[in-house]
Amino acid sequence: MDIELLTIGKTGSTYLQTGIDDYCKRLKRYIPFSIKTLPDAKNTRKLTEAQQKEAEGRDILAAVGPADLVILLDERGKEYTSVEFSDFINRAMVSGRKRLVFVVGGPYGFSPAVYDRADGKVSLSRMTFSHEMVRLFFTEQIFRAMTILRGEPYHHE
Repeated sequence: MDIELLTIGKTGSTYLQTGIDDYCKRLKRYIPFSIKTLPDAKNTRKLTEAQQKEAEGRDILAAVGPADLVILLDERGKEYTSVEFSDFINRAMVSGRKRLVFVVGGPYGFSPAVYDRADGKVSLSRMTFSHEMVRLFFTEQIFRAMTILRGEPYHHE
């Protein structure tokens, strides 16, 4: 199974990008993992929040396939411990799907069409983090899940 993190807009902070790149490099030992960055919506100053979500939603839906398992990173999603999340990843890997796509929305969240397409929602925390930080936290959690599944000493209970 391939795992992809689908995001809107580039990571502008060098220190965050350095951390993201480090975990992506580490993940290569375990599983095919990629980050696909969709461009920010154009002319957002002229768009309402709903219009911006719709524009981003069209791009998100165009980037996922009909057979993909699509999970939104959403504050109203299910919260997991790291061990529970590794079990979630393991179940997804044996589900027969070829691609697991986690999606980070834009600054206002997801359009109704994206929520309708999603197979589930995961929350990293009830707190709100910048979209750039979510990329680092999530990439680290995928790496942590892989080490838990392999019984490696990275994670401590």
